[in-house]
Amino acid sequence: MHVAIHADWPTILKRARDAAPEAFGGDDRPLNLIGGEWGHPGRARPAVSPVDGRVLAQLPIVDLDAAHAAVRAASAEAKTWAKVDLDRRRACVAECVALLRAHRDLLARLLIWEIGKPLTQSETDVDRCIGGVEWYLAEIERMIEGRKPLGVVSNIASWNYPYSVLMHSVLVQALAGNAVIAKTPTDGGVVALTLGFAFARRSGLPVTLLSGAGGDLGPALVRGAEVDCLAFVGGRSGGRAVAASLVDTEKRHMLEMEGVNAYGVWNFSDWPKLAEHIRKGYDYGKQRCTAYARFVVERRLFPQFLEAYLGAANEIRVGNPVAVESPQDPLPELDFGPLINRATADGLRKMVDTAVATGAVPLVQGRFDPARFVAGQDMSAYVAPVALLDVPRNSPLYHKEPFGPVDTFVAVDSVEELIAEINISNGSLVASLACDDAELSSDIGAQVRSFKFGVNALRSRGDRDEVFGGIGQSWRGCFIGGRYLVEAVTAGAPGERLYGNFTGYERLPEKR
Repeated sequence: MHVAIHADWPTILKRARDAAPEAFGGDDRPLNLIGGEWGHPGRARPAVSPVDGRVLAQLPIVDLDAAHAAVRAASAEAKTWAKVDLDRRRACVAECVALLRAHRDLLARLLIWEIGKPLTQSETDVDRCIGGVEWYLAEIERMIEGRKPLGVVSNIASWNYPYSVLMHSVLVQALAGNAVIAKTPTDGGVVALTLGFAFARRSGLPVTLLSGAGGDLGPALVRGAEVDCLAFVGGRSGGRAVAASLVDTEKRHMLEMEGVNAYGVWNFSDWPKLAEHIRKGYDYGKQRCTAYARFVVERRLFPQFLEAYLGAANEIRVGNPVAVESPQDPLPELDFGPLINRATADGLRKMVDTAVATGAVPLVQGRFDPARFVAGQDMSAYVAPVALLDVPRNSPLYHKEPFGPVDTFVAVDSVEELIAEINISNGSLVASLACDDAELSSDIGAQVRSFKFGVNALRSRGDRDEVFGGIGQSWRGCFIGGRYLVEAVTAGAPGERLYGNFTGYERLPEKR
């Protein structure tokens, strides 16, 4: 095993505090940002690194009263900000983007420790935020014409993409003329987001940042009378609860929830290409809403598929993202590091054990390379790649998105069975088909219940002018991306119908 780490956490935390001293308390605790002021230290809750189990900081958990106060303050700011002209708003957002760019390396290294992303993936998260917002700065004028800001936009997002999803959305929402509230994910990213919001506030943007449990703060951040729009990214159970709480309101919303994204294989021959997709699909340990967790394969092709899959899986590099031989060495190149926390890893291992105990056949059972870890470190959040065949229908893994490096295989004998097994979760964000027959691929794609469908290609969330949404239980509300993101947080002509998947009627998109 390695015996050193590239840069210790105290050094990186000091860099963050030096960059935004106003956002940290005397004990290095990140603070909440309410009404333009940093403070409200709340109740301390340890923020634990998935990398090696150490405590990184203390989350400043606030109560519901503080959340209500934050929403009221944001509502007051929204009235003032809505009167600021677009040129001034654009200048404020551009100033914030410049600060993010200047601290790009620090932000990426914070993400390594806080959510376990290897360096390259952490850098990509920050870069996609910066590049995406810069694109909106150039394009916003045509998108905002004839539209007015809604007022207060509330954001409750998962921990896996703090910058390319959450920070990116916050800056675009503010650019469109809204005051913005965000809740820090309780599982990771508090210091990185605190730094980004400090830059945003320093640049004159009306942003608010709170720490707390979504269920506790929901009456303010979801149903609060002053909240005009909600953006939610999370699991299906949490999303359903949020959707249910909005049934009797007309509150604008974008609820991105889980679905089992499937990759079908039928009448196919380009196995090296598929192996590339399998390898790439392991990015960040499949802790992504667009990760492919289910492979539905024509039975006669299963031997060739398995050979391609095993070849790709054997090349996956899992390890501690800061483990090096000496502190001067560059950070390692990995496909993924830990899962977000020990509880998640334990839950995933339990689901795998249950599936195997009830009849699933383990075809891949990955092992760790000791050279990619620090001797004696806590490894409880790490899970090596696993792939199972014939998972029983009563197993949670049959219908549930694992959100980790666990794949399931299903062998089928007809196109009808292929489609049924791809659609197992009644709606997903993405799906793909490996197939040599273009006409058949088109026919199958028309029957697959996913928002995005790829033929011999992976699909992703996308950014800039690329639309993103979902079908069935994977999404509720407005779709986003390009002008649709701006439209989701602004009001146009009376009676307009926004592009999306809304409660009460389902406006299905064309396959993208």
